[in-house]
Amino acid sequence: MSSLLGRILPCFHSKPVSIRCNVFRLSLPVLLSSLFQRLVGIADIFMTGGLGASAIAATGLGQLLLFTTMTIFWGLSTGTSVVIAHLFGAGRHDEARRAAATALAACLVLTAIAAVAGSLWGAEVASLMGASAEVQAQAGPYIRLVFQWLVWTTGVNILSAIMHGNGQTRIPMQGILLVNILHILIAWPLIYGRWGLPALGVEGAAIAINLSEFLGFCYLLYQAFKQRYLVLQWPDRPLFARIWQVGWPVALERVAQQSGQLFYSSFIIAYGTSAYAAHQIGLSIESLSFMPGAGMGIAAATLMGQSLGAKKYLRAHASHVQALKLALVVMGTMALVFLLVPHYLVMVFTSDPEVIRQGAVFLRIVAFAQIPLAISFVYAGSLRGAGDTFYVFIVTLLTMWGVRVLLAWVAGPLLQLSLYMVWGVFLVDWYVRAVAFGWRYHKRDLHSTVL
Repeated sequence: MSSLLGRILPCFHSKPVSIRCNVFRLSLPVLLSSLFQRLVGIADIFMTGGLGASAIAATGLGQLLLFTTMTIFWGLSTGTSVVIAHLFGAGRHDEARRAAATALAACLVLTAIAAVAGSLWGAEVASLMGASAEVQAQAGPYIRLVFQWLVWTTGVNILSAIMHGNGQTRIPMQGILLVNILHILIAWPLIYGRWGLPALGVEGAAIAINLSEFLGFCYLLYQAFKQRYLVLQWPDRPLFARIWQVGWPVALERVAQQSGQLFYSSFIIAYGTSAYAAHQIGLSIESLSFMPGAGMGIAAATLMGQSLGAKKYLRAHASHVQALKLALVVMGTMALVFLLVPHYLVMVFTSDPEVIRQGAVFLRIVAFAQIPLAISFVYAGSLRGAGDTFYVFIVTLLTMWGVRVLLAWVAGPLLQLSLYMVWGVFLVDWYVRAVAFGWRYHKRDLHSTVL
């Protein structure tokens, strides 16, 4: 059976036969775990859709604030993955374990600060964004509960990063899959009051996230100790400095991206609750393409880091090329789906005819962003793997605020153009990013990389 599978799908054979197979075997679990991770948010949007547009908008606002808060943790995770990948590629495994312990300790300290801030002031931010009173009433409890138990979300994130740096992508995928299954089993009865449980609405979705991610965190922590990717030891300051040297530009990049998203979303909210509900549903559907592309970027960063750590420069570039090809195939296919059957995709989430109409237009617009998104994700991932995170931050800052937010403000509040014009400006954003990242990668000398 193994021999037959090896002939049909060579990349699943016990020994990789090419760089493409090596990229595929590493990136497929990353792609799936990224998709599964996003499915937690998609499931919440889907399951609260039966409660109406206000519930969808409230859940979307809560998720947006959570993603914004996670920016600093994504920076820490990227720094952790890149540094561990370089150490692993160089054969310095004990030092890689010290880096893992250091990253976990830093994550716990940062989580305590973020949890307190989000619990106390998260609902106020939703109010400042201009949400209606009905949306605020549902968003408040959701935001407080998610932030009170933020440690499970950040814990899953940092443990996955530690394993990715070591080239282990299957276990994080298994952990995220476990979270998704448990989340659906818990969320549905809590939202709608099934199986003798109270009907908690949007608040029930937040409780389900906390319980499922707690169990996912426990599974990943057990595996990290079992596989000896992590051992108990005191944090190492020099290693933390190296992690943060790579990670702080990523944190600022995510701050620029997510804060820009907050402003951009405020322009959408001004067009009404149905428009924002359509926007949120559209983003959830688009993430089926977006997250695999982002996962391919993570794979590109890991492979780049390990290859440069081992001083295999030709392999580093070849891995980048194969990751780019896979991303283009996946996201190009999804672009066709968004163009051909957008109405049916939106109808899975809601029966509101106005939301369906606007959501279908949104998906047709984002279809034209899929190719530049694929290029941006992989090139940015490879640049991060090479330690060039500051450049990625600068490009993200300038395109998000100087292109997307500025043009959306001009199209919306200033000129009072249609909602579709406001949606359309992010196409310009992603095409500019694709060019900027591609130019930097091809100008960079990989031999000069030092971490």
